[in-house]
Amino acid sequence: MSTRKLIGKVSATEKNPSSCDEFQFWMSDDTILSPFDIVLVQNKTDDSITYGVVQDIFHITDGTGHISNYVSSDFGNVDIVPMTRRLSLSYAKVSVIHNTKENFMPVFEGSAVYTANEDDIQVALGLDNIDEKSAIPAGLMKAGNNVSVPIKFNGDFLIGPEGAHMNISGISGLATKTSYVMFLLKAIQHKCKDDVAIIVMNVKGDDLLHVHQANEKITNAQRKDWDDLGVPCTPFENVKYLYPYRQQKDKLYANTALPVEDLAEQFNGGQAANFIYTFEHDISKVDMLFSNVDDPNYTIESILNYIDYGSEFKGDLSWANFKEVLKEFCSKGSDKKDKSSILIQSWQRFRRLINNSINDDIFVNAKSSKKEQHQVYLSDEIMNINGGEMKVVDIAGLTEQLQCLVFGDIIRSVYSLKHGDFEDERTSKKPIPKRIIIFVDELNKYAPSTSSKNSPLLANLLDITERGRSEGVILFSAEQFRSAIHDRIKGNCGTNIYGRTNAIEVSRPDYKFVPSVYANMMTRLKKGDLIVHHPVFKTLLKIQFPFPSYNQGGSK
Repeated sequence: MSTRKLIGKVSATEKNPSSCDEFQFWMSDDTILSPFDIVLVQNKTDDSITYGVVQDIFHITDGTGHISNYVSSDFGNVDIVPMTRRLSLSYAKVSVIHNTKENFMPVFEGSAVYTANEDDIQVALGLDNIDEKSAIPAGLMKAGNNVSVPIKFNGDFLIGPEGAHMNISGISGLATKTSYVMFLLKAIQHKCKDDVAIIVMNVKGDDLLHVHQANEKITNAQRKDWDDLGVPCTPFENVKYLYPYRQQKDKLYANTALPVEDLAEQFNGGQAANFIYTFEHDISKVDMLFSNVDDPNYTIESILNYIDYGSEFKGDLSWANFKEVLKEFCSKGSDKKDKSSILIQSWQRFRRLINNSINDDIFVNAKSSKKEQHQVYLSDEIMNINGGEMKVVDIAGLTEQLQCLVFGDIIRSVYSLKHGDFEDERTSKKPIPKRIIIFVDELNKYAPSTSSKNSPLLANLLDITERGRSEGVILFSAEQFRSAIHDRIKGNCGTNIYGRTNAIEVSRPDYKFVPSVYANMMTRLKKGDLIVHHPVFKTLLKIQFPFPSYNQGGSK
């Protein structure tokens, strides 16, 4: 374990006095510090220790201006060595985060300032108060004094019941959002085992379609990071992949970017299936297709309500029959439109919008009994999920409307499962998992800040984020720009992670609480560096996380 090192002394001046919230200290010339480093001051009055996190670092001289500095160098001679060295020093601004005896009197002028060792950092951040039973590895904090500390989330505030939900934002490719969430899910699967089930949405290529396979590219040094965090460097366990059905035999009836040979291996091992939608089983879910459609006069909602109760849409119908009935409502001479009291123009708009979606191969008239097609209902798969399992749902090849349908179907199925609505239909003999985590990337598609109030998908997402923690339904989400997400969704996320982003984004109101130095650092974070905001932590933290332990697919 590293030892504390004396690096400077508190400096309280008339212009910059110490306060209960912050102080400044000058540091020795050989000291190297960085923002987010933790320092401490020992208080002689009560033998307590005050901990603080470095916010900013400055260097100052006795020069009155740049002109005097220029003149002292023989009027701009860059080769000259000044006869008299200017008085200069480096000093740091520190934000107070903890005192061991809850003494928040300002630290005194001249008090010695030390770097924090591993134990100090644990105390300063409140990590020593986290019960090991609920602790979930979050990453490694690497300080400027070569100290590396494993950071752990309080699971009660990450996956409930005290708090829940996690959101991560940052530039695609640089913020490593998906890789971090998958690390976190691996840690949760290892820690919680049969108490937690996981549902993951694959939105790009085959990135998450090999998570049951080990990463052959990982080095021994990268494995050590996993060991330091106490998480096995192994792929995910009990994984099943669900692909949209497609009428293409040579692609094994799956709409996916996964190579055929890998698909065949998954199907042969019972690790995959192709999901479908039939009219009889899934007509109640088509409202999700209109989640991002502007409906200011609620005409689409009226049509959907009529479809639910209208006699014309009852009976043994298929999607083909459904299209024919819709066509009749759109005909000017038809008397059906009069029964519904809905304008023919509204029916025509509805038909045009829905035809764009239900022409996809995923909509079939009846479930096939041919085993080679591996057809399943997505809601049935969710209904029978067990603790310790992971379902990966591939939506990368679907249109945005269909992605909304699939995501909405998953959310409703999970909620119904947790509410006991599937007790009779559930075939699994195992108990329903205590918690079900849903991970979705590109959250801005489903809960944008500009979303209409009557979006059914937004309503379901709000239910999860506002009430899900008490019911064991947890949302992990990611997006490029946090400012593009609905306020109530991000406001209910207990844990927020920030990857590298741009200067325009950090100027948004979402980042007002972030000190300006940290906000500027967000624009130049290294790949794999993240800034974490968690309810238990007493300050923002900069962490790193291990290299992925699973096969990242062809795009990687």
